[in-house]
Amino acid sequence: MKYYQEKCLTDNPVNMKNKRHEKILEVIEKKNIETQEELAKILNEAGFVVTQATVSRDIKKLGLVKVKGKGSHQKYAPKAASTLVEYDKYVRVLKDAITGMDDAENILVIKTVPGMAMAVAAALDSLRIPEIIGSIAGDDTIMCATKNNRHAKDVMDKIRLMI
Repeated sequence: MKYYQEKCLTDNPVNMKNKRHEKILEVIEKKNIETQEELAKILNEAGFVVTQATVSRDIKKLGLVKVKGKGSHQKYAPKAASTLVEYDKYVRVLKDAITGMDDAENILVIKTVPGMAMAVAAALDSLRIPEIIGSIAGDDTIMCATKNNRHAKDVMDKIRLMI
């Protein structure tokens, strides 16, 4: 971690901001983060040197909102999937249209019923799955690029859980 902290201090500020934003999206996907202070603590433990004010700016820049979590708790989530109704709508598109999936290295190939690939790609974009770098949709096929082979498998697992 010390190397990473030293790297943070010497790296390009824009690049570090992008890395921090990626980490924030990863953290809020995996954990129920209720406060900016909690998020700042996790980021600092991961080697990012941040204050609550920095986290506040990042939350605004990423368009994160608080949504209902478990019980009476709230948590941060991407704005695009901020309500259960929106989330359900996107998942319904996935359920109704996806006919199969396979991975080829860091590319996830998703097959859909004819004419539905664009709708599925748009739903995936709206769900803001952090492992997906980008998608290209045809008539009945989508190619989702991920950072590495493991991420392609992770995305496939997430989609299977949703559908």
